[in-house]
Amino acid sequence: MHLSTDPIDPQNQDVYALWDQLADFSAADGDAALTHLLSALRTMLSARNVLWGVLVRLPSPKRTDPLLGWRPRLVRVLDPIPAVAASVQKQYDTLWSDNVDLSQILSVSGDEPFRVRLLFEALPPEWFEGEHYRRHYLDVGFADSISVRIALNNDVRIRLFVFRDAQAPRFSAHDGQRLGFTMRGLRWFHRQQLLSHGLLIADAALTPAERRVLLALLDGHAEKEIAQKFDQSPNTTHFHVKSIYAKFGVRNRATLAALWLGKLR
Repeated sequence: MHLSTDPIDPQNQDVYALWDQLADFSAADGDAALTHLLSALRTMLSARNVLWGVLVRLPSPKRTDPLLGWRPRLVRVLDPIPAVAASVQKQYDTLWSDNVDLSQILSVSGDEPFRVRLLFEALPPEWFEGEHYRRHYLDVGFADSISVRIALNNDVRIRLFVFRDAQAPRFSAHDGQRLGFTMRGLRWFHRQQLLSHGLLIADAALTPAERRVLLALLDGHAEKEIAQKFDQSPNTTHFHVKSIYAKFGVRNRATLAALWLGKLR
């Protein structure tokens, strides 16, 4: 079964509506926009949970590194119940060790700028008898997944996983095509998400305090208003603003905002 390209197809209309909804979120509401996306994908694909993550490539990876220098930087789970949160943290820690799983190695292989994979097509049958599948799927209530990889540049990638439980049917090729179609139109969205964390352009990642100030700046607030909003002194706010400008390599708010419009670099 192939995904319809008919612009009036009801399923396509749902995707277009989602794109429009995400475009309506302000820069200051980026976290809410991400939650909205993950929730919509869960509903669209009759899924159990959704995970969104950012991978960055180390500047000088070891030649023997099975992950080719790719490491996790940010992870967001739609429904981070304790068992799932513990599993995600365990995998995050493992990816910084030398004890990585075959599924993790395959996930970073290849240089395609965009890729969709069904779990049961990507991995051999014996993998589903192993510890990783039991620990990070079956033990937390999952049985299947679709993954999407989006390269934002040579050193930053978005990874998205959509999970189903054992009571649901396996994901089909049509499910993969539908998810791929949805995500193909959202490269701008992921770029804005990373910009809000200082991970795509900034020379160094933003601190939590700087990120709050950044989002307020993008939402049009003056420094005095930001200081009042976060109950901090004007001097502290100004220090954060100057640090943000320095990290992004800009001199003023207008140039900073231009990054979000894709007009710089």
